[in-house]
Amino acid sequence: MELLVVIAVIGLLVALLLPAVQAAREAARRGQCGNHLKQIALALHNYHDVQKSFPPGSIFLGTCCSDESYTSWPISLLPYMEQGTLHERYDHNETNESGANQFVREQFIPVYVCPSEPFTRQLIEPETGPAHDQFLVYMPGSYRGVGGRSDGSGWWDNYPQYLSLPRNWAGVLHVVDGRLRSESFTSITDGTSNTLMVGEYGTKSRIKRRTFWAYSYGSYNKSDVIPESRTLLNDYDRCAAIGGLGGLQACSRGWGSFHPGVVQFALADASVRPISRNVEMMLLAEAATIAGHEPGRLID
Repeated sequence: MELLVVIAVIGLLVALLLPAVQAAREAARRGQCGNHLKQIALALHNYHDVQKSFPPGSIFLGTCCSDESYTSWPISLLPYMEQGTLHERYDHNETNESGANQFVREQFIPVYVCPSEPFTRQLIEPETGPAHDQFLVYMPGSYRGVGGRSDGSGWWDNYPQYLSLPRNWAGVLHVVDGRLRSESFTSITDGTSNTLMVGEYGTKSRIKRRTFWAYSYGSYNKSDVIPESRTLLNDYDRCAAIGGLGGLQACSRGWGSFHPGVVQFALADASVRPISRNVEMMLLAEAATIAGHEPGRLID
């Protein structure tokens, strides 16, 4: 009987301690995830110091939705992330989907992955675009560049969709396709501490819609902010079921994390902030622009 009591007490203690242990582990993972965002933001600053502008969100010379693309902001940052050798393996004269660039797009880059997100070392075929048409696989990532603000009528990730959006809704890493120019610090008239630059996107459903760090096509490494809270869910199917402005396209270009209650963003001043999923969405949409002249300010 005494032994049974001891076992019961031990079991109770374990049950009480397990949530605390899990919470501590998640706090550590979230901290590491934020550190990765910090490194990415500093790499963007270093790129800007050398090139005098931010990298293009992606180089996409065609029109939506089957033309192949070229480079993108995560690929451009490789030399500034101690991945210069890998960057040299990327052939900028070939398309992103070319066999010449297979080695690069299939590599696992630790700093591009949040440790809270599952299945980040599994090569996956994206759900749409030329990679899907050609049955190509890519290595996942966890972070997307901020294309800008949207109302669901168009998106910043390719032409001609962005033509329906006000020019002052553009973000730091909107697409540069020969029709638009790369942005610089002087372009960020809203203030670097009020402007989103890179944020988390992961989904526990429809994982072929997840982030792929080396896939330059469309929304797979960029997202826009549309003022609907459903776009902060880490669940594509749930976002789609709720519905709203932009329909499924808003879910494809959403944000989300595996941290309880928050999504982390790196701002243009290289700070990292956890943004509550209960944030005022219009305020978040304003923060996605570089020159909207909005009065709003982000809060932690």
